[in-house]
Amino acid sequence: MRATLQTLALASLFAIAQGALRLVGVTGLFALSTPLAFAPWTVVTSVYAHGSLGHLLANALGLLIVGPLVERRTTVVRFHAFVVTTGALAGIAQVALGALIGPPVAVLGLSGAVFALGGYLLAGNVVSARLFDRLRLSPRRQLLLFGVVAVLLTATTAAPGVALIAHAVGAFCGLAAGRVGLLDVR
Repeated sequence: MRATLQTLALASLFAIAQGALRLVGVTGLFALSTPLAFAPWTVVTSVYAHGSLGHLLANALGLLIVGPLVERRTTVVRFHAFVVTTGALAGIAQVALGALIGPPVAVLGLSGAVFALGGYLLAGNVVSARLFDRLRLSPRRQLLLFGVVAVLLTATTAAPGVALIAHAVGAFCGLAAGRVGLLDVR
């Protein structure tokens, strides 16, 4: 649970920093929004920052469920790289695509990465590998299937204010990475 706990520690440090900055009237420093070039550091900081204590706790619970299971198959460095990369991709997709269908919003949180870790477990296990081998789906059909599964997983979290695009992109990235065993070191 080392990498999972390190990730939670980082998110907690960001929460403390956000609280301290809020006391002096500074908000939104870590939130990812468009244009991305305006504050490029937020591509990473937004993964660890959260909108509220409840938001942090919800993501922490999800991370505690899936994180240790992924950790057993990879290294600490790969785990952190996966969390940052999938979290950043999910956040970028949320602000970029979200702005096309509604007013621009800022995004925060680990949920895109948590969905990616969950997707990795779903597609990267022995049972799934055997199923894919038996189905003999082309790579294109597998990607289509991952898209459908990502949307279905995302629908379970649908609520006002939830970054649904980020959840779907995270789940899709995790499903694809799990299928090819991207994090596996054995």
